[in-house]
Amino acid sequence: MNIGLFTDTYFPQVSGVATSIKTLKDELERRGNHVYIFTTTDPNVEKNDDSEKDIYRFSSVPFISFTERRIAVRGIFQAYQIAKQLKLDIVHTQTEFSLGIIGKFVAKNLNIPCIHTYHTMYEDYLHYVANGKLLKPIHVKEMMLAFCHHMDGVVAPSKRVLDKLTDYGVKSPIRIIPTGIDVKHYEKNDHVDIRKKLGLNSNTPVMVSVSRVAYEKNISEMIDALPKILKQVPNAMLVIVGEGPAEDDLMKQVSDMKLNDHVIFTGEINNNNVNDYYRMADVFVSTSNSESQGLTYIEAVAAGTKVVVARSPYTDDLIDDKSIGMTFESEDKFVEETVDYLQNRGRYPDYQNVREQKLHEISAEYFVDQMLSFYEDTIREFDRTKAKQTNTSD
Repeated sequence: MNIGLFTDTYFPQVSGVATSIKTLKDELERRGNHVYIFTTTDPNVEKNDDSEKDIYRFSSVPFISFTERRIAVRGIFQAYQIAKQLKLDIVHTQTEFSLGIIGKFVAKNLNIPCIHTYHTMYEDYLHYVANGKLLKPIHVKEMMLAFCHHMDGVVAPSKRVLDKLTDYGVKSPIRIIPTGIDVKHYEKNDHVDIRKKLGLNSNTPVMVSVSRVAYEKNISEMIDALPKILKQVPNAMLVIVGEGPAEDDLMKQVSDMKLNDHVIFTGEINNNNVNDYYRMADVFVSTSNSESQGLTYIEAVAAGTKVVVARSPYTDDLIDDKSIGMTFESEDKFVEETVDYLQNRGRYPDYQNVREQKLHEISAEYFVDQMLSFYEDTIREFDRTKAKQTNTSD
């Protein structure tokens, strides 16, 4: 199968969307499919880079108020010509903006099916545009209805996304397909002593947070709760992995609360090395309520690190056993569950049958099994409808 993935975000940009698309591409290609990435230019991409094979980049500029992301400013007819030469069987858009619109145009003019993955809960990000004064939730609804109009299928990474799209009134067939990961990558131990690198000894109780350091991740709430944790675990450390627009404010918060001796900001870590940060911690923590799929959650699970995250329909399905992690609905519960893991490291061992089932559910193989099934069903229905229309016109 020849598959075109259209996205405004791709490596070397660091994001859950880029990781999800790379995982999808790699596993599809491992099974003998041909996958082509249509994306934006990036100043960090070197010319003649061997890793850029089958990647087509279109002129772009930084996105408003979100400058590490980019948006294409031209390329619609060029993309059509390239896609025509590649004889694409299906277009899979991963953005509602520039490359998403180009992808829809390409699919329509090639008369092939187009499906879309809704990655981002935009209502959680409205503050990035004019401090939330310009765009409202109703505008997100209108945008999604317009973009998904005549879409042959929509992928929702979680039930939360499905419910939101249903509330918007999206009529296209929607299928829940959680993003998977390369489980083997997170299971391996590269013997990199991250604790030593960070100046921590082997007995220090460590919490780790891995995410874009942005306001919608609610990391400030985690820091607010830290004194309560320290009352019970005085030598605990919080390691915050990632970078983003909230970093300076969070550092100031830590300083104002006199928590500098208990919080480490690592900055951005290469995705190939982040596994070592999960594995060195006793517990992965997150107070975010904005996750549509929570890739860092499943990465932590794959690394064998216990997780404590905010409760949602998605996390209730993912984290359903204390040998994996716990969810919370209040700050007190967050503190209680985190302290439990820090103080009782051996109380909740990994049960082989539970772990094997969970690793299967979050694996790239299972993810692509479901995606290929959706592709095939969509193409079959598209061809059936096309044949019916042809017979009717005759």
